[in-house]
Amino acid sequence: MNTRLERALDAVTAERADAALLTVRGLTVRFRLRGGRTVAAVTDADFDLAPGECLALVGESGCGKSVLASALLGLLPGNAETGGTALLDGTDLLAADEKTLARTVRGRRVGLVPQSPAAHLTPVRTVRAHLEETVRALTGTPRTARRKAAEDAADRAAFPATHLDRHPHELSGGLAQRAATALALIGDAPLLLADEPTTGLDRDLVERTADELRRHADDGRGLLLITHDLTAAARIADRVAVMYAGRIVEIAPAHRFFGTTGPAHPYARGLLDALPERAFTPIPGMPPELSALPEGCAFAPRCPRATDLCGTVPELRAGVACHHPERSRA
Repeated sequence: MNTRLERALDAVTAERADAALLTVRGLTVRFRLRGGRTVAAVTDADFDLAPGECLALVGESGCGKSVLASALLGLLPGNAETGGTALLDGTDLLAADEKTLARTVRGRRVGLVPQSPAAHLTPVRTVRAHLEETVRALTGTPRTARRKAAEDAADRAAFPATHLDRHPHELSGGLAQRAATALALIGDAPLLLADEPTTGLDRDLVERTADELRRHADDGRGLLLITHDLTAAARIADRVAVMYAGRIVEIAPAHRFFGTTGPAHPYARGLLDALPERAFTPIPGMPPELSALPEGCAFAPRCPRATDLCGTVPELRAGVACHHPERSRA
């Protein structure tokens, strides 16, 4: 990619960030366990999400991505403690009470594609009943038009019409995922949180689902895509945020992250190098337990560039939190 085009794309990314739909500052989540132990699930997360933008949040399992999404919707368990702010149209999602979240936020202003869709579907109701009820609640569509609206919602998520009258236990994991996506798209919420929306789907359906989510953003809404699927992220993301051990360690424009420039954080580069179409080289070692994080940089025990300086936690500066960021590949 030539330098002039990269600068133009960078300018578009910066312009989007200046008009944030969602502004998150210092988002922190701690789980209190018996015996006084603490799980540092998310620490000081800062990011913005603009209308018309897709931000992909990536990282290994257990790094805090789904906890972050749950915090934004007030869906954390009772032993969770949150800090920081998450402003959406003047509402601090972290400080809002349950009544506000239930009546004015969930579904209406923030849609959710859950990581475990079967747990969010009522076992005794068919998919059609779920869709029609959601259409009624979020759009006010007249009774006579709800059936058609439900079928249209299913089609957006590539859910087959022949399965609409089935119950959740009759669905495969991929079908349950598509049903959850259809439900999340109803109402066209200004912000959509999609937590692993392509799990259990074959590649054609991954691409169709990703493209439908991208259209949601292209219509002027925000999309926070939480995913392990870096190919899907490369397909639709405007920016990429990388989490490791509860912290965001890099935020970069997608064209730079996936392009010749590449990410600056060694962990982010390791994620890309583990892909089959790249070096196919896994990152050595395992992520630390969030209840027993090491002092300093949590990635240092796995990082070949680590020095004594990594005994202190690096701050996120110029989009990267690393004492020894990688040089550009360009």
